[in-house]
Amino acid sequence: MGETVTIGNLGYPRIGSQREWKKALEAYWAGKLEETDFLQEMARIRLEQLELQKDKGVELIPVNDFTFYDHMLDMAVMFGIVPERFAYKGGQVSLDTYFAMARGSKQAAACEMTKWFNTNYHYIVPEIGGQSPALTENKPLAAYRFAKQHAGIAGKPVIVGLYTFLKLSKGFQQAELGQKVGQFLPVYLQMLKELEQEGVNWVQIDEPVLVTDVSDEDMEQVERIYRAIAQEVPGLHVMLQTYFEGVDRFEQVVQLPVHGIGLDFVHDRETNLQAIARYGFPRDKRLGVGLIDGRSIWRADLDSKLRLVETLAQSVPYEQMILQPSCSLMHVPVSTEPEEKLDPVIRKALAFANEKLDELKLLARAIRNSAEAAGELEASRQHLDRFRSLPQRNRQDVVSRQTEWAKLQDKRSLVFAERFPLQQEKWGLPVLPTTTIGSFPQTPEVRQARLRWRRNEWDQSQYESFLQEQIASCIRLQEELGLDVLVHGEFERTDMVEFFGEKLDGFIFTQNGWVQSYGSRCVKPPVIYGDVAFREPMTVKESVYAQSLTSQPVKGMLTGPITILCWSFVRDDRSREQVANQIALALRQEVEALEAAGIEMIQVDEPALREGFPLKERDRESYLDWATRAFRIATSSVKDTTQIHTHMCYCEFHDILHAILALDADVISIETSRSHGELIAKLEGEGYDHGIGLGVYDIHSPRVPSTAEMMDIIERALQVLDPALFWVNPDCGLKTRGLEETKAALANMVAAAREARRKWLLASG
Repeated sequence: MGETVTIGNLGYPRIGSQREWKKALEAYWAGKLEETDFLQEMARIRLEQLELQKDKGVELIPVNDFTFYDHMLDMAVMFGIVPERFAYKGGQVSLDTYFAMARGSKQAAACEMTKWFNTNYHYIVPEIGGQSPALTENKPLAAYRFAKQHAGIAGKPVIVGLYTFLKLSKGFQQAELGQKVGQFLPVYLQMLKELEQEGVNWVQIDEPVLVTDVSDEDMEQVERIYRAIAQEVPGLHVMLQTYFEGVDRFEQVVQLPVHGIGLDFVHDRETNLQAIARYGFPRDKRLGVGLIDGRSIWRADLDSKLRLVETLAQSVPYEQMILQPSCSLMHVPVSTEPEEKLDPVIRKALAFANEKLDELKLLARAIRNSAEAAGELEASRQHLDRFRSLPQRNRQDVVSRQTEWAKLQDKRSLVFAERFPLQQEKWGLPVLPTTTIGSFPQTPEVRQARLRWRRNEWDQSQYESFLQEQIASCIRLQEELGLDVLVHGEFERTDMVEFFGEKLDGFIFTQNGWVQSYGSRCVKPPVIYGDVAFREPMTVKESVYAQSLTSQPVKGMLTGPITILCWSFVRDDRSREQVANQIALALRQEVEALEAAGIEMIQVDEPALREGFPLKERDRESYLDWATRAFRIATSSVKDTTQIHTHMCYCEFHDILHAILALDADVISIETSRSHGELIAKLEGEGYDHGIGLGVYDIHSPRVPSTAEMMDIIERALQVLDPALFWVNPDCGLKTRGLEETKAALANMVAAAREARRKWLLASG
């Protein structure tokens, strides 16, 4: 075509090609790495990432996308927004305080953590309250200087937009947004002015909140912010970047006084494309074309991408375009190169971060000279054709089962109010029963045993004997602690989704496909590449063995269909609803197998239900309808006395309480402690008439909370919830915690529950 386009990137995976970032963080936290050595290792990782992007032909290379923990936390400490409990005295925030905000300390509870839009990444929620911001350090400027000095790269600083930062923060009312903009804007402008003075050309300001439902009042604040930036920092080229959805207020957004607008043309369902066709695009702005899916691991259909660019070119000249991913590549693994064990047909259908940058480079070459790129385009086409024709992706037995989906009964035979007394009679539990969420600490010994088994150094019999020893020890510990409902500890499971993916058809697993979930916590999501189907019971053996060791009830532990869906990389030729239905049908068979084996308390965790929430309000009820039905399909065929539990953590629940009730689980355990009990206030207005356990301590922090702290949450909850329906439990599973701190925390939890039980019995006469 002979046209010229620019290649840009929005963000790169932080974790390092071999998770060096994670290892450095955890070594520093453990006191095994001095601060100087830690900083040097982080600098080395960042430099490697910058140079790789340069080698891949990226012309607008992001800087300040790298962080020691989380980009929202970085913004908060840059502005001196540190909660009072951390005893911050002003000035640059120390590493110890920074990490204490993220992880908690002996003196202070961690800041709240919640999902980043509809992804599985968790960010630290800034607590603004009455604090006044001040620029404690200019992190984007430091990142720009580092890239220029060490790699010769004049990078593009990536900064969270002020509107998005404030909308995702807490500690003030929506009506105060304008006041907060007034407080923060001068400091934000100061940070940008320093970038301008340094000679920075482009800056990427991320405003993903603009793809949600933006009110007229909020849009006025957005316009206020960007008018001020244009007036005060005229020499800086601002790329206003949106992602994850289409922009409803397209006409207003494209008229903001910025130099570029970044739009997602992957997840927008063509709304951005239609808006450009209808309204055009300003000639004085660059268009960031979010072309390659930054959240998918699949090779792109490059023919369709070229057609999209050609369509856009009818309204926007090629030289005005910047080809880029749809969002930061932090949501995908680094490279497919280590995936040598995968079927070659499947491996060639994958594209991780590095391969996505290669795809952008190839698309740019095809636009500049189609003949030159023809061979590589044809090779990509053939890889996709071979993959799409795999028989595992076209199973008629799975298709035929799905045709019966609409006919399946998705309701229990009795409603909860009628089931509840039957379950009370069957189980005979005390008021305020105690339990845990499922997993117990996975010690180095457990991990080493699993590794020996996977390497065939241990045979199946040796490994199963080891697991039985761990389960027996776990049951004894729970009985000694005085817990009422027990779990087997999940020592056989590396991950709550990977474990089930390994035992279901339709999944594959990568060797090095790690992505960041929160902090140093990296996950290796399973890959759903084909039709999902049940093979044989997956959890019955361990659950039955655990139950044989005790007279107390032991919960069977499963991961729900929506969580398996959301925490996997999913095939892109089926709707997410269709894939969820396949998973639900497979789990239904597992639930029935557990019940048949005598396990009649079954927990089916759905922490990702809220994560899958569409960003537009108009799309949410449709999603919740099929998502909650998938859960009910998986769980509703059991007896009335079989008690179905579920669990959710680390997201906003107040706007889906009706959907949580629609799951019709007998008991839900739900995160409360890190949000400082805010859910309790939300429940006060709406109530909840099924069994519920509000997490009384934060398992993502190493601190052991006191009995009094847990009592406070219990007593506050009992002001708005029926004690007969209330359970006491931690926020989440205990896999990542140490054994001694787990014992101490659970002992305090049981003591708190018993004291609350004693008070309630006295009060009730």
